[in-house]
Amino acid sequence: MRRLPKRKPDTHKGNYGRLLVVAGSPGMCGAAALAARAAYRSGAGLVYLACPATVAPILAAKEDCAVVWPFEEQGAADQLFAYAARCDAAVIGPGLATGPGIAAAVRELVGGIEIPFVLDADGLNAFQEHPDLLARGKGSRILTPHPGEASRLLRRPVEEIQADRKAAALELSKRFLAVAVLKGHRTVVADGAKTFVNRTGNPGMATGGTGDVLAGVIGALLGQKLEPFHAACLGVEVHGRAGDLAARRVGEVSLMATDLLDFLPRAFGARGS
Repeated sequence: MRRLPKRKPDTHKGNYGRLLVVAGSPGMCGAAALAARAAYRSGAGLVYLACPATVAPILAAKEDCAVVWPFEEQGAADQLFAYAARCDAAVIGPGLATGPGIAAAVRELVGGIEIPFVLDADGLNAFQEHPDLLARGKGSRILTPHPGEASRLLRRPVEEIQADRKAAALELSKRFLAVAVLKGHRTVVADGAKTFVNRTGNPGMATGGTGDVLAGVIGALLGQKLEPFHAACLGVEVHGRAGDLAARRVGEVSLMATDLLDFLPRAFGARGS
């Protein structure tokens, strides 16, 4: 059993939280940047971007606000555990790639960290051959699969997932002891007992990078001590609202993930209006 580093005293002032984002790989630095920027737009106090050392110079040049923490593929788990001990919540997976060393480190990290986390994209793909390991560990977890990823985890055809999205989300949450966010038209959030169906968003959001933005939004809310189910529900609602506001400005055809970042402040302000 891995001995986890002792948690350092919380000296960060305020209630905004320190978020660890484990993300990025050659050719996929944008996913990491989108998640980090979305987290800041959603109230994170500090965002630490843990990325493979090979892309750290790229992300250090790209990011003005996030602190870049590189890790080597060999020994990645040890480095990531040390990073996680300094944070309040984590987002694991956007653009991370699924090389054997990284995937194994993700599985070990998920089984060992105690802070709440969002598992997205290649974080989920690290478990597609080992879904039985996904429920391990003490850390509260939010899974954010699209239907294809849900299909691989549940070993069921995508058509079955889409035919009853509420049932699929509930199955994900029960099987993996998690809050499940089944993305897509009318995103479904489930915690094993109850479900929430989101009504915000539009077809223009079906474009690369919007899922990375969502992961960052939810991760920031976790870092602000929201309960996982509430963080997920609020995150998907605000994310969709930002997409709706952006679509009014640029149109659904021209909508891209970075537009959501620009409209997240208004989306948080517009809740309930």
